[in-house]
Amino acid sequence: MALNKVEICGVNTAKLPVLSNEEKETLFEKIRAGDTEARERYIKGNLRLVLSVIKRFSGSNENADDLFQIGCIGLIKAIDNFDTELNVKFSTYAVPMIIGEIRRYLRDNNSIRVSRSLRDTAYKAIYARENYVKKNLKEPTINEIAEEVGINKEDIVYAMDAIQSPMSLYEPVYTEGGDMLYVMDQISDKKNREENWIEDLSLKEAMKRLNDREKYIVGLRFFEGKTQMEVAKEIGISQAQVSRLEKHALKNMRQYLS
Repeated sequence: MALNKVEICGVNTAKLPVLSNEEKETLFEKIRAGDTEARERYIKGNLRLVLSVIKRFSGSNENADDLFQIGCIGLIKAIDNFDTELNVKFSTYAVPMIIGEIRRYLRDNNSIRVSRSLRDTAYKAIYARENYVKKNLKEPTINEIAEEVGINKEDIVYAMDAIQSPMSLYEPVYTEGGDMLYVMDQISDKKNREENWIEDLSLKEAMKRLNDREKYIVGLRFFEGKTQMEVAKEIGISQAQVSRLEKHALKNMRQYLS
């Protein structure tokens, strides 16, 4: 997918306007009053946000123009639903909306189609599970679901797996303090632990370039395989802070090692 072209959907991305915070507040007041021209200006002033989001999907085979159009739909939905009293930046609210819209598009237009029979089996299993939980207040086993719907358990597992949408490790989970946290930040890796570069002979020298807190975080994350959430709880700071410190530490180490 080519994302380096200047013009996308007839829009010259090199000349997109940038709105100041004061302009955004003023325009939003006009938008809430029903000013369509202000709404149009606000949309154009945030198109760079859409561009930054679709770059995350550069690994897909989708046309950049198509993704841009879908991203704009997400942007418009965000504008129409944003509450200025939420005490968060518009971009913080809009980015997940734009990503969600693009993910739905990619899922619905996936070249891998699940057969109707597999979907039917999966939906029967889901319905049976929900009924079981309501009646027994606990999760059923796969055998109990299979018995309820009268379908072989292997077929149920296969059907349930078929309807699942894959998730990228770079899928954003939530935003805290302006920092986007991704799926990969939530996962501990007890097997690999960045062995490709952590085992480098110069590692100890690179570690010396970090302060004590950064050394401790890197040790917990990549030597003990702990998640950012686990590290945050251990040292008493937020996960967003752990993410920032970790990224800064790894950047310094990589600069030294390169």
